[in-house]
Amino acid sequence: MESEQQPSMRTFRTLWLGQIVSLLGSEMTTFALTIWVWEQTGQASPIALLVFFTRSPQVIAAAFAGVLVDTWDRKQLMLLGDFVAGLSTIGLLSLFLTQHLQVWHLYAIGAANGLFSYLQSLAHSASMAVLVPKQHYARASAMETIKGSSAYVFSPALAGVLYPSIGLIGILAIDLVTFVIAIATLLTISIPHPTTARDSSKQTPWQTLTFGFRYILQRPSLLSILLFLLSSNLFFSANFALTPALILARSGNSASMLATVQSVFGIGGLMGAILLSLWGGTTPRIHGLLLGASLSRVGLLLLSVGRGLTIWVIAAWITAFFVPFVGSANQAIWLAKVEPEVQGRVFAARYLIAQAASPLGFAIAGPLADYVFEPAMLPDRPLAGLLGGLFGTGAGAGIALQYALLAVCGLAIGLGGYGIHRLRDVETLIPDHDTAIG
Repeated sequence: MESEQQPSMRTFRTLWLGQIVSLLGSEMTTFALTIWVWEQTGQASPIALLVFFTRSPQVIAAAFAGVLVDTWDRKQLMLLGDFVAGLSTIGLLSLFLTQHLQVWHLYAIGAANGLFSYLQSLAHSASMAVLVPKQHYARASAMETIKGSSAYVFSPALAGVLYPSIGLIGILAIDLVTFVIAIATLLTISIPHPTTARDSSKQTPWQTLTFGFRYILQRPSLLSILLFLLSSNLFFSANFALTPALILARSGNSASMLATVQSVFGIGGLMGAILLSLWGGTTPRIHGLLLGASLSRVGLLLLSVGRGLTIWVIAAWITAFFVPFVGSANQAIWLAKVEPEVQGRVFAARYLIAQAASPLGFAIAGPLADYVFEPAMLPDRPLAGLLGGLFGTGAGAGIALQYALLAVCGLAIGLGGYGIHRLRDVETLIPDHDTAIG
């Protein structure tokens, strides 16, 4: 039965505040673990694989998570995600205290945590349409980006300052406190469940499981968005996985420089998201998606050729400022086009298609850096003689070259999107869900 609760930005803000605290603790832990892994190995591959094992289960889960989100209580799924994340942190803390923590433990725990955090985020995303008035969709989407960007601003800075004094133990303890706050906040609000789809009772389990994919395939313009993101995310995921190793390798293993750059990523994203929350985004929204994807790669290109903190800071800001344009525009389009009662299944299918290539990017980025590009840019190699003036030679130069090539590919995809009619004109080709009836 459909809840009579009306959409309210007040309820959404309460949920948003609790989740931003939780994300702050989680990102502090992620930063501390990245430093710990680099200290243990000194290679890009383990850092990239940590991202791979955390993100890959999310892509796999997208095949069935939508059915759960559309049928189960979404608030309970969010609580489950926070609970499992808390257990994961307790597990890490126990292993570290008993001096048994190894890099492979992070892969296993990251996989479990990644799976349930995806269920939580999907339940959260699919609940926005019943929590937020339609005229505030773009603003709420921008607030979601502010949430992530704020965590990137403060988490590396706090973790970078605290890690030398309180170590991994202290960071994990802070993480646990933030999970308690998030759960307590979530318990205070009500999240209505939308009306069950009219034909859901007539569908077989297979039809239910594949509903989101069939829904998207029947709407070629929505599929075109996902194919665009699929190709774009392949290269962006590889850039993302390499960023810590690039900064650490070229800064003499400076955790403070990495913290500064990652904080600036957060500042840039936060400023972009704040602008969108006040402005509401581009009209039509597709410009935010295509231009955001293109301009963010310009920042990545600058980051690849930088050899000092000043250039890295400027590049990080440019990159992150335009990333919210992509997420906000994309989410606003889907919220407007897809009926709330099926958003769980459709959004899960959306995520699976858009992110299907990301695990590949995460998986190959580190090995390519360690075994192909880094050796190729050693001082005595021909490629170093050809490109050394731009990227330097020695430690980190190969990662920088690889980083630049990935960014160029992403830029070409972003600009190329304007040449695809179904993508460029998606908002006129597909009516909004509340105008398609009657």
